[in-house]
Parts: sequence; structure tokens; C-alpha cells
Amino acid sequence: MFFAFAFALGLAFGSFLNVCIYRIPRGMSIVYPPSHCPSCGHRLSPLDNIPLLSYLLLRGKCRYCGARISPRYPLVELLTGFLLLFLYAKIGLKLDFLFYLPLVACLVALSFIDIDTGRLPDSLTLPLTAIGLALSFLPGAISPPASVLGIISGLLTMYLVAILGKALFKKEALGGGDIKLMMAVGAFLGVGGVFFSLFSGSILGSIVGIGVMAKKKENIIPFGPFLSAGALLYLFAGKFTLSLLGF
Repeated sequence: MFFAFAFALGLAFGSFLNVCIYRIPRGMSIVYPPSHCPSCGHRLSPLDNIPLLSYLLLRGKCRYCGARISPRYPLVELLTGFLLLFLYAKIGLKLDFLFYLPLVACLVALSFIDIDTGRLPDSLTLPLTAIGLALSFLPGAISPPASVLGIISGLLTMYLVAILGKALFKKEALGGGDIKLMMAVGAFLGVGGVFFSLFSGSILGSIVGIGVMAKKKENIIPFGPFLSAGALLYLFAGKFTLSLLGF
């Protein structure tokens, strides 16, 4: 029953994250106006807002104007649902679950915002850093000193990477949003989480980036989703992965 609840909670969070992903880059309020169709502007009823189920029942179209609904909406809901399911499976019904919940949710939102806009908004990364530090004072979280060291390591490490990247490629290789994202990761996961996320995110980004550039001839790939994937990998399987590598 608790597994089902965690998954349903994730679907609900995913539905809210869809709102954040669409509105935050546009400078819109995430609470007003109420949810509406982006094509016709019609306000959605509660039956139109049931996570995942509404999309299936409506066959991916707006009930009022028939416009196609992007399949990314249910994808974000499913992704968040499975992530919270994995989080519950790893931690169980403990205070730690609530500690890592903001991190998981914001990493999903930031990843898709970065894909859409190439930016990681300060309105998410900076509050997330503050939340991680504040929650470190609660039982079950990393200690406040570990959180502070994580923030500092995220800032300094990514700043150094940005300097080296600019010197090597003669252009900006890393945005300020990536630096602030790793500060937030450090606040929740500590120094180990920062270095693991950067290392694994760089590998994932290189693999995907080579394929994308070969197909589309693009040389700008958002780094945020890969850093977020690295952070989630550390959260769910960091110790196991490190043991496989002999650390």
C-alpha cells in the first residue's frame, strides 16, 4: 500500500512540476491563473487534471479545442512517480524521505527547464540550496557542516571547471546555473555527491552529446539534466556504484 502511495504521490508532484516547468521560465505565477489549456486558454476541470489518467482518457487531446497535448506531460508525471517510488523503496517511511523529496522534485523540474531554455533559474537553484542547508539540521539528514562543505565544494569545483573550460575551448563552457545547481546538490548530498554527480554527469553528457552532435550538428548541449541524473544516481545507488569501481 505504501509503495502505491509513494507512486501516486510522485504522479501528483509530477503534475505540479509540469506547471513549474512551463511557467517559471516565462515569469508566470505557479498558482494563478488556475491550470488551463495553453492552446485555447480554457480552464481545466478537476477531471482534466488527474495525473496520467486524464491524458489517457482524453487520448492526448484537449477536451475543449482538440489540440494535441504534449506526451511530455505524462512523461514527467511517470518519471516523478517512479523516482518517489524508488526513494521510498530505498529509505522507507522515514524523515529522510521528506528530506530528499525537494531535491528529487527540483532536479526533475530543472532538467526539463534546462532542455527547453538552456537555463537553470535562480528562483529554483538558490532556494533549493537554502532548503538543503536548513533541512540538514533535522535528524536523518547529513550534518550541517557536511551540507556547508557540500555547498562550498559545489561552488569551487564548478567554478574551476568553468575557468578551465573557457581556457580550453575559448568560450563559455559552463553556465552560472550549473554552478548553483551543484551548490544545491552539495547542500543535500555533501562533497561526495558533488564529485560523483560531476563525474557521472560528464560521462553521460559526453555519450549523449556525441550522438546528438553527430545527428543534429549541434555543439550546445544542456549540462543540467546530466548533472541531475548523476545526483539521482548517487542518491539511489552511489555507494553501490562506487564499490563496483573499487572505491
